[in-house]
Amino acid sequence: MFLAERPLLADDHVVLAGPEGRHAATVRRLRPGERVDLTDGAGFVAECVVTRGGRDLLELDVRARREEPPPTPRLVVVQALAKGDRAEGAVEAMTEVGVDVIVPWSASRCVAQWRGERGAKALARWRSTAREAAKQSRRPWLPEVTELTSTEAVARLLADAESAAVLAEGSSTPFASLSLPRHGSVVVVVGPEGGISEAELRTFESVGAKTARLGPTVLRTSTAGVAAAAVALARCGRW
Repeated sequence: MFLAERPLLADDHVVLAGPEGRHAATVRRLRPGERVDLTDGAGFVAECVVTRGGRDLLELDVRARREEPPPTPRLVVVQALAKGDRAEGAVEAMTEVGVDVIVPWSASRCVAQWRGERGAKALARWRSTAREAAKQSRRPWLPEVTELTSTEAVARLLADAESAAVLAEGSSTPFASLSLPRHGSVVVVVGPEGGISEAELRTFESVGAKTARLGPTVLRTSTAGVAAAAVALARCGRW
């Protein structure tokens, strides 16, 4: 699957050029007769067949078009910042399983900090990672990666959600036992390696969020989000 502007997908014959065409023709080495799907990242998909390949482009015939509705309920994961490439690995995995919105969160115990140009570059890497993972996993809807979010903004997200959960190792409530809706939004908060502070937990609980734990082991922040997403997607009917 490759990305293309929606007006391009209205034509029966499409020339895929630019970075996407270069990747398809040079890196993936797609040849005439092979199947290619194009999407605008907002649910519209054109099912195509390669008719001719060039050095940095592909010519495609559109065989069918379809429009996928947005997934429901919408799954939002608030991901605390992590060190090194662990956070990007988490973004990649959450995109592959189907998380709809990924919210970078600057928790009080985060070692990693996004400030100035460094923060802008880190956010760009998260967004690029999500984009490439969406193409690899053939998602017609690209996930949204928001701007860096504060604890107060996370609390507002939790307050507005149909179901809101905060992963906390000290909780006695299994995450799999929580009631999840079939519509609206489900928000899950994943804390940093040092855990969520008591003050942050009180803030989240004050707006109605429930604390829960995934299981008997303690997961890294980079794996907890995708594990929670898998449970939530199975229980709410999307899987």
